[in-house]
Amino acid sequence: MAVTLTARRLRRFNLASLQAQCALNYVHLIRLLPQIRQIGSSKPIALTHGCHDWGVLHFQVLEVCPWTSSVQLTHDYSGTWLHLPALVVRVYHDLRLAEVITAQSHHSLASRYPYPNPAMHQPDEKSQLNGFLGQCLNHCLAIGHQPLPV
Repeated sequence: MAVTLTARRLRRFNLASLQAQCALNYVHLIRLLPQIRQIGSSKPIALTHGCHDWGVLHFQVLEVCPWTSSVQLTHDYSGTWLHLPALVVRVYHDLRLAEVITAQSHHSLASRYPYPNPAMHQPDEKSQLNGFLGQCLNHCLAIGHQPLPV
């Protein structure tokens, strides 16, 4: 009986929800990085609010193809507790979607993972990472700004 419930739980995957999140990620990423179709272009976004400093997010275009681009998102923070994973985001311009394809050197994320698994991925890790990307982009749009040169 437990095997049937686990197999049934694994089959549930909300593709519409993932596509909606990826579409929203695309819109926000284009607003933050309008030069996304230029290879090597980058943009730092400082995250400060009042006296709180959460570091700088760096967006860098790694690859540009006719229909897609790849953007790396890294976090530069001197604190000890808030370290965001480095993400590589594939941007599909023809579909207007942006999804996380790599997180912290974990290549080719699957849509679902059995649990437990040797790599200790969460069952819905891909959905969680795309939601996390969406929250980071929202935060950048809300309180992010260009860092001032010292």
